[in-house]
Amino acid sequence: MPTPDASSTSFPASLAGLVRRLRHLEIRMRHAVESQLQGNFRSVFRGTGLEFDDVRLYQYGDEVRAIDWAVSSKGHGTFVKTYKEEREQQVLVALDVSASQRVGHAASGQRKLDVGRDLAGLLALSAARQDSALGMLAFSDQKELYLPPAKGLRAAYVLIQRLFALTPASQHTGLSAGIKLALSLLRRRSLVVLISDFIDEHYERELTMLARQHDLLVVQLQAPQETEFPALGIVPLRDAETGTLRWVDTSAPSFRASYATQTAARQQALQTLCRRQKVGFLALRTDQDFVPQLVGLFQRRGH
Repeated sequence: MPTPDASSTSFPASLAGLVRRLRHLEIRMRHAVESQLQGNFRSVFRGTGLEFDDVRLYQYGDEVRAIDWAVSSKGHGTFVKTYKEEREQQVLVALDVSASQRVGHAASGQRKLDVGRDLAGLLALSAARQDSALGMLAFSDQKELYLPPAKGLRAAYVLIQRLFALTPASQHTGLSAGIKLALSLLRRRSLVVLISDFIDEHYERELTMLARQHDLLVVQLQAPQETEFPALGIVPLRDAETGTLRWVDTSAPSFRASYATQTAARQQALQTLCRRQKVGFLALRTDQDFVPQLVGLFQRRGH
């Protein structure tokens, strides 16, 4: 069945253009997935675990730990549990929209927020194509937007429109609060794609809880000037979230060494946490093409 194009809907021309751009990214992603995963594009939204299917009579060679003792105790024989691969997962994209996400080059669409919204829109269109239910949680230190998981292109278009029109009420980052919101909203095991710059503290406990209860992928957005601060001399630096202004000698060796150390330590701590919890992790620079890197992330998840 042919899929409707955004131009055939009642959405404004600006949204139709945005959807066409995201659809172009989706086509690139789909082609890359098909070439690397032998045509199995559904693996992007497929579960990685096993779900209970049925019971059958015990056969020689079956593992003892597979025995369903509750069924076997009824006296009709010894039964073992059988499982099947999870074929579809509910998906939630959790996107940090706090003020620190506005760092980057706005004119070229390379702010962290721009890339995060593109990722969310791309995943929404991809989920619609695969008839998977995808929802959206945009957060700062509070809930800014929540759309429950839904299927279909119409739901994807609504998600894109609402997300790109969103003006956050709060400037502040609250990863801990955002993750708690996600945990409270999800009623069944889901695939959660958490997108943020992770410039925050004291969120490790909540991230660990999310990883243990759900299938989690972490995408860390990085602006080039955050990974390698340019030597601009003495310049005013304003905190995007607090508005605090201070003058800093960005060329001073002490500043550059301290900045590099803090950035590397934060990065290493997040990577270590994700590795410990067996969470898929992707560090994504806003000046790089994210499609092949996103495909690689899903490919690693499939393994």
